[in-house]
Amino acid sequence: MFIAVHPKLPMRDKNTTKDFYLNKLGFQEFGNADYDFYLMIQKDKIQIHFFEFKELNPKENYGQVYIRTDNIDELYQSLLDKKIDIHPAGHLEMKHWGQKEFSLLDPDNNLITFGQSIF
Repeated sequence: MFIAVHPKLPMRDKNTTKDFYLNKLGFQEFGNADYDFYLMIQKDKIQIHFFEFKELNPKENYGQVYIRTDNIDELYQSLLDKKIDIHPAGHLEMKHWGQKEFSLLDPDNNLITFGQSIF
C-alpha cells in the first residue's frame, strides 16, 4: 500500500538550492547525513529530494511539483512579503477545475505550484 511520495528534482548547486528552500520557503533539511550530491528537505508533511545535475540547462528543465495547502491566501501573501518572485504566468487565481493556485520557479527552473481545493 502506498503511504507517501517524495519527488526528486534536479539541482545544479546544492548550496543555492538549499538556500532557496530553507531561507526563502521555510523548509528544513531532512535527515542527518549530508551527502555532497543529494539534498532532502521537508516542511510539514511535504518532503522534496534533489539530485545534483551540474550540466542542467534551466531553460530545458521541466521538473515540477504540485503542493496542496490548506491556506493558500496566507502562503501567497507571505511569499510576496518576502519578495519571492511568483511565476509571471502563475499568480494566485481560481482555476476552472476547482483549485486556487499559484506557481514559482526555483533557481534551477523547477516549477513549484501550490494549490488549495475550493470545493
